[in-house]
Amino acid sequence: MIPVLMVLGLVVEGVAWWWISARGASVWATMTPVLVGLGVLALLTGRPEAAKDVAVGFAAAVGLAAGILLFGATRVFVAIVAPRWAAFRAQSVSMYGRRDALPLGAVVALSVLLMVPGEELFWRGLVLPELERAFDGVVPAAALAWAAFVAANLPSRNLAIVAGAVVGGAVWVTLAAWSGGVVAGLLCHAAWTALMLALPPLETREAM
Repeated sequence: MIPVLMVLGLVVEGVAWWWISARGASVWATMTPVLVGLGVLALLTGRPEAAKDVAVGFAAAVGLAAGILLFGATRVFVAIVAPRWAAFRAQSVSMYGRRDALPLGAVVALSVLLMVPGEELFWRGLVLPELERAFDGVVPAAALAWAAFVAANLPSRNLAIVAGAVVGGAVWVTLAAWSGGVVAGLLCHAAWTALMLALPPLETREAM
């Protein structure tokens, strides 16, 4: 049953991103119920843990610090790449300047309180531990969980989203593998997302 849920989650998230990229659907109206649903499914399995290998408070502190560092690294990367890669710049502006007429506070709340927890509970709380059991090892499990997460984001056809999945996904799965739970990755993901939305690395007035 769990493997079926894992494959279903990958397909559903991929289809949702395709619907957004191909049909112009709202990111927030589409991804919020999808990711919340995946998170609820993960919780119903009883698999997600907060942090079984380190103290929860320590995992949370490391996660928050990692989120801030990841944001800083993202800004440096974008500052270097965007002026030299027009497609990346345009797609980054389009994504991080897009609020679908929602106020910033609502966008941050939807992302940090609903979308990020749902995504972390599913990918790092359910998929990663299940792959660890299947492969009897954290390294191959983490690599496969990361690859599946990236694959689920590819249908977005947005360089900024895919880059976030590649780099961010590697950080979040590493934190989950290190801590043995979702708290560190969740707080890192939430901090990075909130900062990216509140302080986007590129000027977004043209998209807004």
